Order: sequence, then C-alpha cells, then structure tokens
Amino acid sequence: MAPAAFSDIAKASNDVDVKSKAPNGVAFNAKGLSAHEGSTSTSLEGKYADPSAGKPLQLSLVARSPPIAPYDPLGFVIFMDAKHASLLMRIRNAGLTLTETWSNNNLLTTKVELDNNIAKGLKAEAISDFVPSSKDFGAKLNLHFRQPNFTGRAFFDLLKGPTANVDAVLGHEGFLVGAEAAYDVQKAAITKYSAAIGYSTPEYSAGVTATNSLSVFAASYYHKVNSQVEAGAKATWDSKSGNNVGMELAGKYRIDPVSFTKAKVNDRGIASLAYNVKLRPSVTLGLGLSLDTQNLNESAHKIGASLEFDG
Repeated sequence: MAPAAFSDIAKASNDVDVKSKAPNGVAFNAKGLSAHEGSTSTSLEGKYADPSAGKPLQLSLVARSPPIAPYDPLGFVIFMDAKHASLLMRIRNAGLTLTETWSNNNLLTTKVELDNNIAKGLKAEAISDFVPSSKDFGAKLNLHFRQPNFTGRAFFDLLKGPTANVDAVLGHEGFLVGAEAAYDVQKAAITKYSAAIGYSTPEYSAGVTATNSLSVFAASYYHKVNSQVEAGAKATWDSKSGNNVGMELAGKYRIDPVSFTKAKVNDRGIASLAYNVKLRPSVTLGLGLSLDTQNLNESAHKIGASLEFDG
C-alpha cells in the first residue's frame, strides 16, 4: 500500500455542492460560495471519464491556420496560440477523464487526466486556464506517482515562472519520511523546502513537520478510540515569530450510521462545532458554527451550512 502524500488538501465546509451524473459517464457539478461580506462566487463543472481504461493510446496531431478555438467536438483540444497556427490533439480510447469548469468570473478551466496509462502507478494531469476577456492563459502539469512504499508528486506551472513543486514520501511498516521543495526557473533558486517524519496505523498516527524552509514546526497526534469516537491534537511553533506555541484540540463523535458531530478549540479561544447528516442516500446536510469565546459580545462569530446532492 502506498504511503500518504506529503500534504493533504482541506475541503471547504461552507460551500454548496450540487452533482449529477449521466449514464454515459458525463458528470456535472455546480458550486456556489457566499460569504457574509463580499461577493458570491459560482462555478459550473462538467466531467467525462472514458470507460475504456487500459486500451492503447492513440494521438492525432493537426496543424491549422488561422488558430482554431480551444475546443473541438471531435476530441480534446490543447490550444496553443502561435498567432498563425494551433495544435489539435485528439485522444482516443485512452481511459482519460476530461473536466471543463466555468466560473462566474469568466475563467474557463480544462483538465485532462491520464491514470495508469503512461506507466503503472502514474497519474498525469494537464490543466489549462483561459480568461476570454483578458486573453490570459495558464498551463500546468501535475504528476502523481504511487508505489507500495513510495508516493511522489510534482506540480509544474509552465507559464508563471516557470516553477516546480516536488514532494516525496517513503513508507515502511508504518514509519514515514517525507520532503518537499520548490524551484523557480527564472530565479534559478530553491524558494522553499520542508521535511516530515511520522508513524501511522489504522488506530492512531503521529507526525512532526518542518515547513516554510524549516522555520515552522508542527507536531500532531490522532487517535481513533473506537468506531464512534476520534480525537486529535496539534501544536505549532513559528521560530521567526517568537516563543508562543499554538495548540489545537479536536474530537469527532459518530451519532449513528448517517450522522456525526465534530468540535475543535484552539489556544486563542476559537471554538468550532460541526454537524453532518445524510438526509437521503444522495443528499447530505452540513451545519457549522465558529465562536470567539473571548469576545462573545462581538460579531466575530461565524455560521455556515452546506448541502450536497450526489446522483
């Protein structure tokens, strides 16, 4: 079994997520996020997963002039604006996943994923961002490689910098050792580096990380007490900001098979409560509350809700 990645991506708890999947493998996902102060953001995502995974990869390249649009109904198009030509790439029978996302700030994002096609355990993601109003274009390449005792990732921003972020984790009988580094091509310099060690089992895990070029240290512990109760603690120290150590304590209690509640409190007196319940097999409701216990009479508290449809 491959070890965990160097870092985990946290999911937002106050968004609205509406999903729908058609029998032909096309899925749609509509999201909306509204803050108490500021504008509302929305996005519409379409995803297609080719069920023919494992078949040979067939590519056809066509040069056209003048440039074509960055989408072609006959296949997936990688649009490269060279003023006089464009490149059309059609991918057939590749077991790919194609995702198109359009947000209300007029940002069009296209992502194509190839999983276990190039090499066993390797997942490749090509991501392009396009803003029609400003003609701004972005291109990224992400690689994820997993083996029984190794997990490695590489994230490349091809147009901004270019920059590269690479991390790797080695695992053996529960013990984990990992490192992360970022490199800027224009500066010809390593811009950040991190390291981590840990130990993980299904019942408990512990780890120590040193991030921000080994200036921020964190120690964490997680314990699954039983099938209903989970607990965790975390301590953080920033060597550049003083001797203060930040503390967090959290717990989770599963009420029944379809609902659970979570609570967390930190050394600054911020207490967070969350409740999640599956109303139906395809409908999940989440409620959240954050309280500043040191300023109960002020308007620093937050409340949120999420509703997820999965069909």
